[in-house]
Parts: sequence; structure tokens; C-alpha cells
Amino acid sequence: MGTVPARPARKRDARNRDARKVDPMPHQHWLRIVTGDAPTDAARVSGAACRSRAGLLAEWAARLRFPEYFGHNWDALADSLKDLTAAAPLTLVVDDAAQVLADEPPAQLRTLLAVLAEVAEAQPGTLDVILACGPGDEPELRERIAAAGAGR
Repeated sequence: MGTVPARPARKRDARNRDARKVDPMPHQHWLRIVTGDAPTDAARVSGAACRSRAGLLAEWAARLRFPEYFGHNWDALADSLKDLTAAAPLTLVVDDAAQVLADEPPAQLRTLLAVLAEVAEAQPGTLDVILACGPGDEPELRERIAAAGAGR
């Protein structure tokens, strides 16, 4: 009796993958893009409310319960997030993430990502940002992040 030849490994077709896709951004362990369902036990902000810098700062301040003296600028956001993550790890889901800062020039998204990176690097393992979007929005979101200079 001869040996039975091994079957070639089956390639996974994208249609057979789990509907929930989670991809870390290159070189940004704290930042992921999720298509499908995002964790339900996380703090959440609405990307639709964050189309402008002012909208983003107001939404994050309200949803994350920043103190009343929050300065509504990038430095104040960094300080408030550092205070939160010093108290306990923070998982933040940004729903409709493709809309975040969509009405602003790419430099504003670059600044947001730099603030988040600063917080994540100051206290490793305490910040996890999940950008939730539909599968159709993912390519544009990745393109905007790349254009902003993240993931390098």
C-alpha cells in the first residue's frame, strides 16, 4: 500500500472569515480597526459627532466624563486621557470612525493620533483605541490614517 498524498492546504476565502475583522495598525499596538461588532464593555464615542475638532473634543469630554475645567484643546485631551488611564486601563470604541475629523484637514487627524500615541506610550498597556466602521468604510479610513502619517 502506498501513502496517501497530503491534501494541499485550503486557502481561506475572505467570504469564509468571521464577520468581525480586527486589524492592528502597523507599529501602533494600541490602535485597531474593527469591522462588524466592537466590544460592548468599552467606553464609546460617536464618530459622527466628531467630524470637526470642536465636535470631537466636546464628544470625548462628555462621553469620558472629563472634568468641567477641561480646556477643549489637544493638550487638555492628552492630560485628561492620561489621568483616566492612570486610574484604570481604558478601552475606547469610536463608532462610525470613518467620520472622525472628516471635515478637517489631515493635520487634525495626525494630531489626534499623536495625542493618543503619547498617552499610550506614557503608560503602556493602559489605552486601547478601537476604530469601528463598516466594511465599506474601512479602505477610506485606512487611507486617511496613512495620509495623516500614522502607522509609520
